Amino acid sequence: MRVIATDAQNPLSGLGQWDDAVRERYVANRRKEEFRQHTDEAPSVVREFYRLNHTSQTVDFVRAKKREYLPLQKRRMSVWEAMNYLNTLVDDSDPDTDLSQIQHLMQTAEAARRDGRPRWFIVSGLVHDLGKILCLYGEPQWAVVGDTFPVGCAWSDKVVYAKFFAANPDSNIPEYQTRNGVYTEGCGLNSVDLSWGHDEYIYRVCKPFLPEEGLYMLRYHSFYPCHQEGAYQHLMDARDREMFYWVREFNQYDLYSKGESKPDVEALRPYYENLIAEFFPPQLSW
Repeated sequence: MRVIATDAQNPLSGLGQWDDAVRERYVANRRKEEFRQHTDEAPSVVREFYRLNHTSQTVDFVRAKKREYLPLQKRRMSVWEAMNYLNTLVDDSDPDTDLSQIQHLMQTAEAARRDGRPRWFIVSGLVHDLGKILCLYGEPQWAVVGDTFPVGCAWSDKVVYAKFFAANPDSNIPEYQTRNGVYTEGCGLNSVDLSWGHDEYIYRVCKPFLPEEGLYMLRYHSFYPCHQEGAYQHLMDARDREMFYWVREFNQYDLYSKGESKPDVEALRPYYENLIAEFFPPQLSW
């Protein structure tokens, strides 16, 4: 079965369009003054995506999704089965790539492997986008991808398209509109609710199996306002600051591993099956 979400709640023609928009926004070696210059020049579908995202990601919404998904009772499957499941989500419209979802995951992992990264780093790269199977459960794109940000406190102007938060119902709740909101200074990100999406989902699936460094990479790889723009530092604790070294290290592979050569899935499969078996049991709860 091939699934492409195109309804009104999914303004992007495919998730590949989201990936390309993020890569463009965070071009490597861009001068600081150039960093936020093309938000108003982005495709209208990207702006519409963020309008829906910023309007709809409320405290109540995020907590409801955590109650729905984080018991991890949707299905039981192996990592490789999850990769094949994600492969049913295709993007026929992305003009820059005809990679399958599995090839994209392998491309990220292979880039880390070529650089001699530890095996836990490589396997984290392999699984980091598997949370996008949320789309296959019927979730709209704006509840699956997008730069993540805290809910329950004032939104930073470092969040892309922050102007769209004006229509978010939480803007009318004074408790949520202070610097710390419902949190305390230095409480640590583990105590903070971020906007719902694939990061938190795959983090929870993998939490029993990967080292802390890899789990930080999974959980916060879309938290661009923090690891790229320096926002929300006041909510972090010392452990967050230490572990965000790995989030930033992973960012280069997440953004820039999309190249011309396609990974040969069948040739690489024995290596990755062995790698997966080193870290994960035969079946995981999703």
